[in-house]
Amino acid sequence: MDDTATAPFLTSHKAKLAKAPSIDDTIETYIGATGAMQLLKAFLLAFVWVFDAQQVFISVFTDAEPRWHCTGDDASCSPAVASPCALPPGAWAWDRPAETSVVSEWALKCAGPAVVSLPASSFFAGCLAGGFLLTTLADSVLGRKKMLLVSMASMSVAGVLTVFATNVWAYSALRFVCGFARSIVGTCALVLSTEIVGKRWRDRVSVAGLFFFTVGFMSLPALAYAFREASWRNMYLWTSVPSLCYCVLLFFLVQESPRWLMVRGRKQDAIEVLRQIASLNGNSATSSFSMLHACTMREEAEASGVFATLQTMWERPWALRRLAAIMTSSFGVGTVYYGMPLNVGSLGSNLYLSVAYNAVAELPSSILAWLLIDRINRRSLLVTLTTAAGALSLACVAIPRGSAALMAVEILSFCATCTAFNVTLIYAIELFPTAVRNSAVGLVRQALVLGGVAAPVLVALGRERSFWSFGVFGLAIGCLGLFAACLPETRGRSMSDTMEEEEHKEAAVASSTAGEAAIATRNNNDLV
Repeated sequence: MDDTATAPFLTSHKAKLAKAPSIDDTIETYIGATGAMQLLKAFLLAFVWVFDAQQVFISVFTDAEPRWHCTGDDASCSPAVASPCALPPGAWAWDRPAETSVVSEWALKCAGPAVVSLPASSFFAGCLAGGFLLTTLADSVLGRKKMLLVSMASMSVAGVLTVFATNVWAYSALRFVCGFARSIVGTCALVLSTEIVGKRWRDRVSVAGLFFFTVGFMSLPALAYAFREASWRNMYLWTSVPSLCYCVLLFFLVQESPRWLMVRGRKQDAIEVLRQIASLNGNSATSSFSMLHACTMREEAEASGVFATLQTMWERPWALRRLAAIMTSSFGVGTVYYGMPLNVGSLGSNLYLSVAYNAVAELPSSILAWLLIDRINRRSLLVTLTTAAGALSLACVAIPRGSAALMAVEILSFCATCTAFNVTLIYAIELFPTAVRNSAVGLVRQALVLGGVAAPVLVALGRERSFWSFGVFGLAIGCLGLFAACLPETRGRSMSDTMEEEEHKEAAVASSTAGEAAIATRNNNDLV
């Protein structure tokens, strides 16, 4: 960073650089207290998570394995038969019309776990690929708003095209495209919504996005029940078309992040956005915006291209350690978070009620995250939640299928996982500065999704032996969640704008800690 832009004042023989105002403080000064209209825009952004959740969990119903029954035409068919695959044609039939699920429509029941889980795994693989390839665009070329609109529109179009799939291979390919586009939707919405409001509202806006994700999840059982006798294609049509329409609304109502504009050196655009926000908040901002010109913020990676943010983190050991620790923890959380809802069909109870219970379990987790996030250290909270979720998931292995106890313990495990999921995303926002925040949060989400890639296969294997689902889920989140203990605490800290600013804060904390340790040692020596 070029500190010479701020003229130093010389006192005695030492030159002291005048401290330039941070972007955080400057933006807070101009937008004032976040008003009702600006909050409404932030919540409109958060509502994007509804459509994100619908695409993530829609396969729970569209790819469900339907129940079947014997037709009575063949004596070899009886209720004791575990699978109809060995029965002759005509000896059995589906309980509902074949078009209600891709498994029954395309006769995937006997194709094996790999083919049955292919569409869901393809979706999560697309999320993973898109996350690594698209996540830096929001920090570099396109910005938060454009990246959000492009990815959300592409996700919606892919969902509409899925309606016309004629076989499992075309269906899986379209699910991959949908996942690829969807990979950055939630990240952009989360980061942008927190960057257009004041400090006081950031945690609340973050939790609001996760609450809307719950709303989207909860909408699926109702929608699936309405189309229980109709084609699975209706599910994709009624979730994708509203999402496409919502893109148009966001285009006209939401501004770009003034923080991102400042980091990229676009001060004039940032001033225009701040004028709009200040006007909505009823704050009479000065026309000069002199504090913005005093900021020493520069675009940190302008010469390195699209993947500059990844290079910036790679070159700094502290950033790499943080990213590795939280991504490892996120992988365990993601395995359970995406795997539990897919596994509800193995509980032996009503599919619609089971998914509804799991969806409702996300609601208290959002409230719990909102209540605890300001009261308990992020690091301790995350380790506690992942350990509890792992222990409860392992307990599910020993409980008989179809029992109310299994449902209760599974919901408790999922609730703890959802809360850990929420805390992880909020934690990730605070761990990294503005210059790389979108990329870092995007990579954390991809670690969550990577767990989701393995989940469908584990669920398919777990239908025969529950250890492969509940057991592996518990070990993954319980053990990998311990890596969160390696992260620094961020509760109560201001958000940094540049990598250098974060390094200065870390150096100050380390110096303070070393000073306290030296004083304690000196006191102990004096006592001796």
